[in-house]
Amino acid sequence: MLELFSFGRKKISNKLLIFIKTNTGQSLSLNLDPEWNISNVKKLVAPQLGLKSEEVKIIFAGKELEDNTRISECDLGQQSVLHAVKTKSRVNIESKTKRCLDVVYDDDNGNNVIDVASKPLSSTLVDLQLCGEERRHVSEKQSDKVKANFFVHCPECKKLCKGKLRVRCNICKESCFTVHRDPECWDDVLIPKKIQGHCESFEIACMSDEENGLPFAEFYFKCAEHVSGGEKDYAAPLNLIKMNLKEIGCLSCGDISEIVLVFPCDAGHVTCLECFKLYCTSRLQERQFISHENYGYTLSCPVGCENSFIQEIHHFKLLDKELYDRYQSFGAEEFVIQSGGVLCPFPNCGMGIIVDEDCNRVHCLNGCGFVFCKICKQGYHIGECLPETSAQNNSTLTEYSVNPNKVADSRWEQERIATKIAIQVTTKPCPKCRVATERAGGCMHMVCTRAGCNFDWCWVCQTEWTRDCMGSHWFG
Repeated sequence: MLELFSFGRKKISNKLLIFIKTNTGQSLSLNLDPEWNISNVKKLVAPQLGLKSEEVKIIFAGKELEDNTRISECDLGQQSVLHAVKTKSRVNIESKTKRCLDVVYDDDNGNNVIDVASKPLSSTLVDLQLCGEERRHVSEKQSDKVKANFFVHCPECKKLCKGKLRVRCNICKESCFTVHRDPECWDDVLIPKKIQGHCESFEIACMSDEENGLPFAEFYFKCAEHVSGGEKDYAAPLNLIKMNLKEIGCLSCGDISEIVLVFPCDAGHVTCLECFKLYCTSRLQERQFISHENYGYTLSCPVGCENSFIQEIHHFKLLDKELYDRYQSFGAEEFVIQSGGVLCPFPNCGMGIIVDEDCNRVHCLNGCGFVFCKICKQGYHIGECLPETSAQNNSTLTEYSVNPNKVADSRWEQERIATKIAIQVTTKPCPKCRVATERAGGCMHMVCTRAGCNFDWCWVCQTEWTRDCMGSHWFG
């Protein structure tokens, strides 16, 4: 206690300034040593709340922290906020929480491999890649990379930053909230009302959601690279940017980068961030962005994959400010044009104007005041429009191209696709239940082993087994 309040001579090294909020409205500020555990925090906080340490529980990022959890494991930063609430009943956390063990084994090359998906990195919603399949079979030397791999665009840092996942109640917007389960995919985080939980702040009000019962978790992101600005500090998640755990080369330059962007197509084509910026710049200068009715002014996978539009347009903030301002301007212009409007042709104006369909006279009232013809974009005139003169475009276009030799090797989902192809090549479906069956040798008489099927069929004819099959090609 003396060390905490600086009454002693010994000072805390690498101290963290942490704010403690309670559900009674109290707020405390403490200097904590990262090597302390949560039980130390409870001993400091409880007397100031008039409680015993065993009557206090500490909540952070949607989880109740265990007594033996170290502060350094909790993904805290300077001026982060912890919530302290009174427990309703004493619960043995150790008996309630099952700690998973590391699953370590050897891969085909004899290297130690750890199943990261089964390993709790800590008892909080720490930064980890959500898809469990992407965390499986990661070598031990790569295990540190699975931490801190949420990426955001921070409005304060004005750049790509590592992010922190946080959670709050969707009703009262308070962070004193515990989730019933961890998010398992990006949809759990980005789509509202996917995971329910328990709110400790205004419990009666939050329980009044008659339609859905318990309140839902509302996830948001904060930048991990600057001092926390409190619970109102937000950053836009860039869910397509990932740590390149699979060491896949860029589909354009072929380089293997530590951080890559994975397009949302079935193959998950991979590009390095520099080539992504080049791709956006070239398409922007050629005005080849697409105005999507749901996602706004966006791009799709450069390979031409279907259903691959970038939905979170904050990914385009990776461009420099001048190009991003141009992106916003072009997007607004495209919206006006698709809505039946026109853009003022006067130099340095470009005001978007919505006009009546049968009116050719357009007056730029809120802009430069220019009056022009809607058809030819020249000054307004009576009679037919003059023939349009072609203007040469002397602007230099940025060259971007997809390397066809790299496309096949630049797929995030290449292992899954290769597995599907292997199944299609080496198996045949049971004629009755259609389950994929592989013949490992022996005769052509197949018996489906699926429960409830047990169909006898011919591997060659792929029909029911008959005496003709037995006589013609029983053994090939």
